[in-house]
Amino acid sequence: MGGSTPGAGHAPSNGQPVRLSVPAGRWLVFTTVLGSAMALLDSTVVNVALPHIGLDLGADLPVLQWTVNAYMLTLAGLILLGGALGDRFGRRRVFVIGVVWFALASLACGLAPNAGVLIAARAFQGIGGALLTPGSLALIQSVIHHDDRARAIGLWSGFGGIGAAIGPFLGGWLVDGPGWRWVFFINVPLAAVCVPVALRHVPESRDPRARGRFDVLGAVLGAAALALVTYALIAAPQKGASPAVVVPGVAGLVLGAVFIVVERRLREPMLPLSIFASRQFSAVNVVTLCVYAAFGGFFFLSVLDLQVVVGYSALAAGTALLPTTTLMLLLSARSGELGKRIGPRIPLTVGPLLCAAGMLLMTRAGVGAVYWRDILPALLVLGLGMVVVVAPLTATVLASVDVARAGLASGVNNAAARAAGLVAVAALPLLAGMGPEAYRSADAFSSTFRRAMPICAGVLLLGALLAWRTVRSDALEQAGAEAGAEVGAEPERAGAAVPAEGAAGAEGVARPAGPPCRPECAYHCGVSAPPLDPGERGPSA
Repeated sequence: MGGSTPGAGHAPSNGQPVRLSVPAGRWLVFTTVLGSAMALLDSTVVNVALPHIGLDLGADLPVLQWTVNAYMLTLAGLILLGGALGDRFGRRRVFVIGVVWFALASLACGLAPNAGVLIAARAFQGIGGALLTPGSLALIQSVIHHDDRARAIGLWSGFGGIGAAIGPFLGGWLVDGPGWRWVFFINVPLAAVCVPVALRHVPESRDPRARGRFDVLGAVLGAAALALVTYALIAAPQKGASPAVVVPGVAGLVLGAVFIVVERRLREPMLPLSIFASRQFSAVNVVTLCVYAAFGGFFFLSVLDLQVVVGYSALAAGTALLPTTTLMLLLSARSGELGKRIGPRIPLTVGPLLCAAGMLLMTRAGVGAVYWRDILPALLVLGLGMVVVVAPLTATVLASVDVARAGLASGVNNAAARAAGLVAVAALPLLAGMGPEAYRSADAFSSTFRRAMPICAGVLLLGALLAWRTVRSDALEQAGAEAGAEVGAEPERAGAAVPAEGAAGAEGVARPAGPPCRPECAYHCGVSAPPLDPGERGPSA
């Protein structure tokens, strides 16, 4: 079946592993880096453009919130389903469809004549992201020869880290230069290069064990629940506790409960709830919610603060944030190794505390702030905290479950992080008392920003306390100890990019524990969410 997709061109078709030394291997890494860069850049450059989008479209703060959240909503709600589609119908095929979809939606974003069209196009862009994101690393894992896989993943991660570092700078340059619409238009030429290369040089791969029905109902229920709760949180500052807010909020909570019931009863759910039988996995995901909620709220509001309050241009604001991503790029690999040596408990406790301190220091970024005195120290402390916490967090997630469930665990953790950021962007302005027009006034935004940062710090403090109380110091040494003793009554195939090897044991038969899984975020662990790790794979036609 390898290479059977129409348009395969010169892609290898014998289903054999591809060596990195041959052109096909190098082209594969190139196209996966290019495809994932589209989604990665989008998560960083759009925030920089928000003030200009609001001024150009005459939009209030809720529109800016929805510009971020419409994308995050569909991405978080559908990313598990996107991985399952790739396993079934071909990872290259779904990856290419996702890239094309993402590019067309980006074009619609750039051409949007009003806020409504922009928000709708952002939601469609998230669907494309949910299709292409799981396939990027999964293609490398499933196609590249085992002996070359670590190097290929290193290249993928390294170039991704560079992309994450330059994203805010690039976004600012585009906004101040040709305009905010080019933040979206830039995805079109990237896709125009990525798609032909993928079709010509990348072999097809799929999971021959992927079977059964897709949990479309679960995906719709999960996304609808998030959408209704998000709507209620964003609308509350304007409409108060009116039926227009209470009814959607309650309906979202009810749909969330229905989602859990449906996932519990389905034979092949998108989210097998049995994975949460691992107490360590459940605890680390709660820590993930705290950490990425704070990150999501901070990066949404800090870029606005730098432009609205401090008076920076978009380019200056994007450049100002470079220390955080640069520290992640330079030190994440060492942080992962440190976590292996001393265990994850201390990093997952100290990291959030450092991030909280950085966010509290950021309250100095007011009118007349001096960068080196008032802003840079905050970003350096925050960046160090991110370095300390993110790589060990990802490693602990993978180490908390059976090796056969590593892909599913990574997908769940990724979706949880995105959902946390989504809710934070919706709730934080409400909690801080930001009105719809707050971002138009330096004084009004400055005072509410100073209230928002302690809230983010408090969420991080909660995450640190949870990590100290719940995370085992030997978690990375005891990979799969709990999950290996479980009875896997629910097939986990429907998750994001579940490994082809050993992923489908007989129903009701416990899966053996394996060695610790290695997180593939040595250089870019993700600011908006950890990268998806499909687990160990063998090539499959």
